Amino acid sequence: MTITSDPAGVPARPGFFDGLFARGSVAGGGAVADDTAWLRSMLAVEAGLARALERAGVAPAGAGAAVTGAARAGDFGPADLAELGRATVLTGNPVPGLARVLTRRVADPAARSAVHQGATSQDIMDTAAMLLARDALDAAVADLTAAAGAAARLADAHRGTLMIGRTLLQQAVPTTFGVVAAGWLAGLDSAVEGLAFVRDTRLAVQYGGAAGTLASLGGDGDRVKALLAQELGLADPPLPWHTERLRIIDVGAVSARACAALSKIARDVTLLAQTEVGEVAEGSGDGGGAAGAPRRGGSSAMPNKSNPVAAVAVLGCAKQAPGLLATLLASAEQEYQRAAGAWHAEWQPYSHLLQLTVSAAAWGRDLLANLNVDKGRMAANLAAAGGLPLAERVTALLRGSLGAPAAHDLVAVAAARSASSGVPFRDVLLATPEIEDKLAAAGITAAQVEQALDPSGYLGDSDAFITAALAAHRAG
Repeated sequence: MTITSDPAGVPARPGFFDGLFARGSVAGGGAVADDTAWLRSMLAVEAGLARALERAGVAPAGAGAAVTGAARAGDFGPADLAELGRATVLTGNPVPGLARVLTRRVADPAARSAVHQGATSQDIMDTAAMLLARDALDAAVADLTAAAGAAARLADAHRGTLMIGRTLLQQAVPTTFGVVAAGWLAGLDSAVEGLAFVRDTRLAVQYGGAAGTLASLGGDGDRVKALLAQELGLADPPLPWHTERLRIIDVGAVSARACAALSKIARDVTLLAQTEVGEVAEGSGDGGGAAGAPRRGGSSAMPNKSNPVAAVAVLGCAKQAPGLLATLLASAEQEYQRAAGAWHAEWQPYSHLLQLTVSAAAWGRDLLANLNVDKGRMAANLAAAGGLPLAERVTALLRGSLGAPAAHDLVAVAAARSASSGVPFRDVLLATPEIEDKLAAAGITAAQVEQALDPSGYLGDSDAFITAALAAHRAG
């Protein structure tokens, strides 16, 4: 365990990548799931345990307050932290050293017996992991909820903002930016729902003692477990879950889901913000404006560049999530009553996944709150397609008169000629004699063709879908 902070719990120096991958912060301050947060959470568990033991009549009166008063992370000085680091190497986890230092710091000798009583190292580490998750999921939910609010505003404001839809990265049929933003909104709402469900139902205290029986507490173990859960505001599980790791996986899975929802949005933005597309652009956000200061989105080599930094940062966080979740899944196979290595393998990927999820959520909030939409560029790109995105609608117009195969073939010929010649699709349909003759024979007028080529009339249930997504968002 390496504590990279001063005794007050303030990082001694920011890391090069902290602004990108440790952007979010937990409620109440402090970094997410770093060494300082682990220390704070483990001490909170030890203090809660002492209070629970006192309430159960197992520890002497006043023990809870005495241990709680000594269990302040900010009071641990450099010598204490160095001792924890050395002890971690010797014992394979930081808890034995922590219990030793904490016991020494409790002023009342009678109260010292309440430190770590009945517990094993995994009890403290696993319960601390649940506290870390609660803080991280709270922070992620807050930022994702704000991001969803921004997506909802975009969806409503751009109900009628026409743009080209794209499938397999190729132009497809018209859509609206409102539908695109509504799709983002639905993903964010689902991510929030998943995070909140795990936060509210799956975070449970761990207290089982040496091998999950709490034998050292005689018949008081289950009662102390329940009181510890009350003290920490966590669920009281039916029994210890030392080698049943689905709670850890649940935290990881909903974190990865949130990263996936954000990643989809960020990838769309990077594509729509390409110079040749130019339909959206990131707002200035933070970081820029002062003379001589770095400009957000700037390049070290190309002064003209304005890179989509928030979207890129979301993707940088999110792309690490699948591998971290895979490690948690692989570590779930644990032997007997205590795993030899698999439990230890969880700590870093679990911490990193929480950090990255909170960071991605903070970046996603920034991205959507400051997104600029270029309606004119969207209209121009749609118009530049020369009507070809409406080929499906023209085919439907002709199908009743010509039959499906003939209608498809006729429109395919016209579309191919338009694409190869650069002549607008409308002109090919209405000015090519053999096609014109077939349209006339089918009773299709020029006015009907013109109407079929109007993208605003080929949006299906887009507006209804936006309304439904907004209603679901408000109901959530």
